[in-house]
Amino acid sequence: MSTAMQAQWQFPGGLHLDAHKLDAPIRDARLPTQLIVPVSQHIGQPAKVMVEIGQRVLGGQMLAAAEGYVSTPVHAATSGRVVAIEDRPVPHPSGLAATCVVIETDSLDEQVPTDPADGFALDATDLRNRVRQAGVVGLGGAAFPSFIKLNPGSNVVETLVLNGAECEPYISCDQALMAAQPDAILQGARLLLHALGAQHCLFGVEDNKPEAIAALQAAADALGDERIRIVTVPTRYPQGGEKQLIQTLTGREVPSHGLPLDIGIVCHNPGTALAVWNAVMQGRALTQRVVTITGPGVAEPCNLRVHIGTPVSELLEQAGGLIDPDARLIMGGPMMGFALASAQVPIIKATNCILALRPEDLRPDTPAMPCIRCGACADVCPAGLLPQQLYWHAKAQEFDKTQDYKLFDCIECGCCAQVCPSHIPLVQYYRHAKTEIWADERARRKADVARQRHETRLARLEREEAEKKAAREAKKAALRARAEQQAAQEAQPGAAAQTDKPADDPVAAAIARAKAKAQTGKSEPRPPADDESAS
Repeated sequence: MSTAMQAQWQFPGGLHLDAHKLDAPIRDARLPTQLIVPVSQHIGQPAKVMVEIGQRVLGGQMLAAAEGYVSTPVHAATSGRVVAIEDRPVPHPSGLAATCVVIETDSLDEQVPTDPADGFALDATDLRNRVRQAGVVGLGGAAFPSFIKLNPGSNVVETLVLNGAECEPYISCDQALMAAQPDAILQGARLLLHALGAQHCLFGVEDNKPEAIAALQAAADALGDERIRIVTVPTRYPQGGEKQLIQTLTGREVPSHGLPLDIGIVCHNPGTALAVWNAVMQGRALTQRVVTITGPGVAEPCNLRVHIGTPVSELLEQAGGLIDPDARLIMGGPMMGFALASAQVPIIKATNCILALRPEDLRPDTPAMPCIRCGACADVCPAGLLPQQLYWHAKAQEFDKTQDYKLFDCIECGCCAQVCPSHIPLVQYYRHAKTEIWADERARRKADVARQRHETRLARLEREEAEKKAAREAKKAALRARAEQQAAQEAQPGAAAQTDKPADDPVAAAIARAKAKAQTGKSEPRPPADDESAS
């Protein structure tokens, strides 16, 4: 067996963190008694509910259809009956509720008939449509609709990057998936190459995952596709950042405020590649995913293949339960994850890890102290930014200046806050600044729309007034022409015998006939009365 390539470049900054990776195989989670399926599990417009309360559904059946372009459908993971369509708590930093389809499962696990196809015989458009109809989104955490990333438009894609770095501590679902199903993942990579028209695929995996690297390299040797190369990259957080991995693999930097597509690269997750393979070649919708249940607060950490919509509480039970009832539950990793308000929230497409941390595992809530300008934050920033300057301007509400310092190039990895000796929650300031800027932009767009609507109304009123004025002028011109015509007729010989109105005027003709009749009556002798003739 050949050995994987070694990356030749690296990104600036970063941290070496304790990995806490879970070396455990994937096992299937039990079928839950109830599924809570949010209709918004992706970036973009929520899907539109297509089922009714009381309706029986099958596994793989569409529950909600895509609404708009940036949207994907949502499917049932197993068979059962819809018992509610209502707002339920969902995994989100705000802890707010959102529309969910609640299914009472029937233990039969009946599935809709599949519609497999030869993806390599399909054109790119048909392949993308199958990916969309299957509800496939990015499974690395962003949950961006995958069919959109498979549509480069007029851009030429040279390289497909598969991001198997999985750099954040504790998260191990991709590691387990790459070790368990390398063949299907690489076949999915071939489908992605076909859809994009790309010539190369670089599969980056951190060097702390030797089992996954060996499995992938063996599968790549057996496949014999020279376009696909397995590349080991140094273990350093945040190696799994899209821009950071691209720089490590290719030595090229994504432009500020730009996308990988701007330099001819598209990046996908190994789980997404597998989901694309299942969607096209197997005809199966995205209704399951691998989730890591881990952390010092869990009795038996494990990697589970989970039905999407399963409550977190059921998975914790299958992991032996919580050691400490006061453990904090986090969706994602300790660096970029967020706390869950409740264990009753469901697993969604973006859920890669449920992390349980005991109170003693959490970073102490030390009050923030003044910045000492040590520069440690700038040393570890993987985006090459100046976190200290961003902090000052964000704190002062000088949001225009934060953009001058490339605020939106910040990937919110948390490296700066991790090393800050003053315990300043730097990422929170950056998120606040971004939120305020987005709010200002929305208000500006709203004001622009209102201004355009007002200007359109004024233009319409001016146009209507001009049309009315033109009509009045035309009427006046017609009256003047008629008066001139009448005057000309009166000036002709014999005009005295004519009426005051033109001959072709019906009113004038009627008046003329009435006058003539009256004149005739005066000239005829009146017949004598009866008494006069008797005398």
